[in-house]
Amino acid sequence: MADRTQLIEGLLKRFGLRREPRPKMPSQITALDLEGLTLRVVQTRSRGVIGQVVSGALELAPEADRNDPTILGAALRRTVNLLGIRPAAVVMGVPRARVVLRTLTVPEISRVDELASLVHFQVAKDLPFRLEEAVIDFRVLRRIVPTGETAPTKDPVQASGASGSNKLEVLAAVVRRDEVDSYQKLADAAGFRLVGLGLLPDANARCIQACRLEASRDATALVTVRPEEVGVDIMVDGALRFSRGGALRPSGDAASSDGWVGSAAIEVVRSLHSYGGMGNEAPIGRILVTGCTGQEPAVVEALASRTPTPCTVLDPGVSLDLASDLHKESAGAVAPIGLALGIGDADGLPLDFVNPKRPAVPRDYRRLALLGGTAAAVVLLVAVLGTRSWLLNRRNAVLQAVNAELADAEKKRPVYQKLTRQTAVVEDWVRGERDWLDHYAYLTSVLPPSEEIYLGSIAVSGPNAIRLAVQARSGETLARLEKQLVAAGYEVKPIAITPGADRFGYEFRSNVEVLVPAKLKIDLHKVKPPTRPIDDVSLDTAAWKKGVQ
Repeated sequence: MADRTQLIEGLLKRFGLRREPRPKMPSQITALDLEGLTLRVVQTRSRGVIGQVVSGALELAPEADRNDPTILGAALRRTVNLLGIRPAAVVMGVPRARVVLRTLTVPEISRVDELASLVHFQVAKDLPFRLEEAVIDFRVLRRIVPTGETAPTKDPVQASGASGSNKLEVLAAVVRRDEVDSYQKLADAAGFRLVGLGLLPDANARCIQACRLEASRDATALVTVRPEEVGVDIMVDGALRFSRGGALRPSGDAASSDGWVGSAAIEVVRSLHSYGGMGNEAPIGRILVTGCTGQEPAVVEALASRTPTPCTVLDPGVSLDLASDLHKESAGAVAPIGLALGIGDADGLPLDFVNPKRPAVPRDYRRLALLGGTAAAVVLLVAVLGTRSWLLNRRNAVLQAVNAELADAEKKRPVYQKLTRQTAVVEDWVRGERDWLDHYAYLTSVLPPSEEIYLGSIAVSGPNAIRLAVQARSGETLARLEKQLVAAGYEVKPIAITPGADRFGYEFRSNVEVLVPAKLKIDLHKVKPPTRPIDDVSLDTAAWKKGVQ
């Protein structure tokens, strides 16, 4: 029964009639984020509940290759052990610089695999590398109806409208396959189980959504300040709409710090102008600055002098109601917090390069026709074999019945043969038109009485011959017998008399052959048989049983 259920489920998934179920995630999730040589770790006690936020430095030799996942994985494992973290399931994120983002407008499609096929087709047009080398995932940002109104959506399957003219705005993220393999090798070298690989800017958006800041239809810009780069992620309704990053020279002394802050503010302003030049409908309503460099307030002041948009420093520890001892570390862990919260959602990470939304498998109609023909041939063969077996069983049953009848007939063969012979005799009598019983009665009437002669046997041979075996008391009786038979109308061959006494006193024996003429007519009413002797016991059954002769 279980095998049958698995087969049905596989067929439904194969033809797109059922969504691929999301793998079951453990309740405890560990999110890792590498910021240069600093490792930031966020661990949840249960889904949606942040338990630990810590950071530590990776112990790498100066000449070590940071791009080698084996070396980096070993250092990562040592740092995690020093921090006292025991990760069960790990989720990581890919930086913005290693991902190609495209915002697409596609027709509304309810099936995820068909929508993935369309996204793959459009993204492949302007990829800087081959489609076979890419891992593509996407999320639906909103639905565009013909009237121009938009409706945000999270699940592509829920993006099914009543009209076929509706459009979907989709954010597609593309990363090279060898980049995903590198993260997988890193997790293997560190001894972790990588259950998700998201996008860091999208994780930032998930963290901002969880902070439950004041709702607004305007966009929110999150400025992430790091020692060597600054990133700007713009989100609307909790979904990432724009992301851009810029490299910075690390600040050394106080003089260079002012230049570093100015460079960071310039990169942020450039990113805001790029977003405005894209013709987005939602204007930027606020700017949030986060990081652990200590320069975040200075960056806010520099931005306040360059843009009229309200700008503040984000404290995710306060917004997420974390424990007070986690506030300091959480300021630089916005991305891993978003990863930990996103992987714990019902639908998982919106963008996951380990488990991307896969396009529909193109149907090979020639192969389907071949499989259908093969299946039909197998069904026909089974039907023919079944019919043949049924017919053979019927014939075998008939054969067994006939063999039983034959065995029974073999047992009765002597009876049948005797009956056949008797039947042949009767048929000969009938064909010869002779009533031999009448002749037998007639002969017993014309023969001498039993005191002188008696019949030992009588037999019919041929169509008109009767053979009589007689026993007489004297030769004169046999001579008189011949005359009496001739007088009765029979033809008698010469009689050979042979002495042969029996125990009753009949001294002579002879075989008489009597021929019946064709014109002989028998009338039993005109003859009278001899009188039976007084001591005749031939008809006394009781006497015969006692042995009386």
